[in-house]
Amino acid sequence: MNEKNSSNFGKFLILWSGALISSIGSGLTSFGLGVYVFNTTGSAAGMSLVTLLGFVPTLLLSVPAGVLADRYDRRILMMIGDGFSAMGILFILICMMTKEATLFEICLGVFVSAVFSALLEPSYKATITDILSKEEYSKANGLVSMAGSARYLFSPVIAGFLLGMSDVKLLLIIDISTFFVTLVSVAVIRKKIVSVKVSKDESFVESIKGGFKALSMKKGILILVVISSGVTLSMGMFQILAEPLILSFSDAKTLGISETVCAVGMLFSGVVLGIKGLKKSYVKKLSLSLAFAGLFMVGFGIKENIILICTFGFLFFAVLPVANNCLDYLTRTNIPDEVQGRVWGLIGFISQLGYVVSYSVSGISADMIGRASGLGVGRGAAYVVQTAGIMLFILALLIPKPKSIKQLET
Repeated sequence: MNEKNSSNFGKFLILWSGALISSIGSGLTSFGLGVYVFNTTGSAAGMSLVTLLGFVPTLLLSVPAGVLADRYDRRILMMIGDGFSAMGILFILICMMTKEATLFEICLGVFVSAVFSALLEPSYKATITDILSKEEYSKANGLVSMAGSARYLFSPVIAGFLLGMSDVKLLLIIDISTFFVTLVSVAVIRKKIVSVKVSKDESFVESIKGGFKALSMKKGILILVVISSGVTLSMGMFQILAEPLILSFSDAKTLGISETVCAVGMLFSGVVLGIKGLKKSYVKKLSLSLAFAGLFMVGFGIKENIILICTFGFLFFAVLPVANNCLDYLTRTNIPDEVQGRVWGLIGFISQLGYVVSYSVSGISADMIGRASGLGVGRGAAYVVQTAGIMLFILALLIPKPKSIKQLET
């Protein structure tokens, strides 16, 4: 592996810039397809189905993708995953250009794109470990959070503006073009970094077992990952139902502006963390940030008032980078470099199981509550979001209890 020093932060910034642009492009597609499906079906369940099919492949393939990240060139895997994932979006675009795309065709295209995108995450996270020193992790995590927030910060307002002039096909074209930018950024740094690879004499199954052994050796990390699945369950409901909640009493342009205003909170926190980072008390800060996130989810669903929604949405997104930063640091500093790919794949699989549940039931629950109460899908979505917020608050308070989690900081 290359020697880690402060000069490598420049290489990280090249990689990060590609991820930032790709995140904006993906956000355009996600926003456009969400509005398209909701306006076509009038159901929150349709939107959640698209999200679910776009997520399940990433979850199921995260473990083998992590093994591949430790056995082969991580940068090549990122280029393959990002490049071929464009095919799914291209399929949806072709369907829309020849006729009106059906829900099935949209789901199929999103599914294909997600299959190849699954290669990205473990390799990307392990590459950050390859490039940076331990002291630079916190700053890098802040910037990574900011890049992730771009799909909520820039994409909605851009998409809302473009939808006012054109339709969703333009958003898909822009997204496809961003894949090339990511490929270039990865290619630029590829020859400057050498990945640690395990022996290929080791079988695929043995590699997975080795990753799980490395993960289970730190009991605190394993407990934290299991708790994270409960966190993603709550947060997934918020992510799915925020759009139908707002669309139930406003239009796509208002939704785009609202999502951007909310995501400014993540930008603000990401910038602060990118400059200063976090120094200590990671477990305590993780617990507090998630507890506040739960309370802000409750506030988000109080009333169909765009100012109130934007205020609580801003606060919700503002605390997320702190939680992500703490989780990332506690994990990264307790796992050996040579098994980072496998471990991140396992962590992604276990912690994100909550998303599968939330994506499966949140839209259906909102529709059912809306019909039963006679108040419509918007209020049904609000009640589900508030319930998820209460769950997240309770779970956050449990995080500092296990002694093994506290020991991760030492």
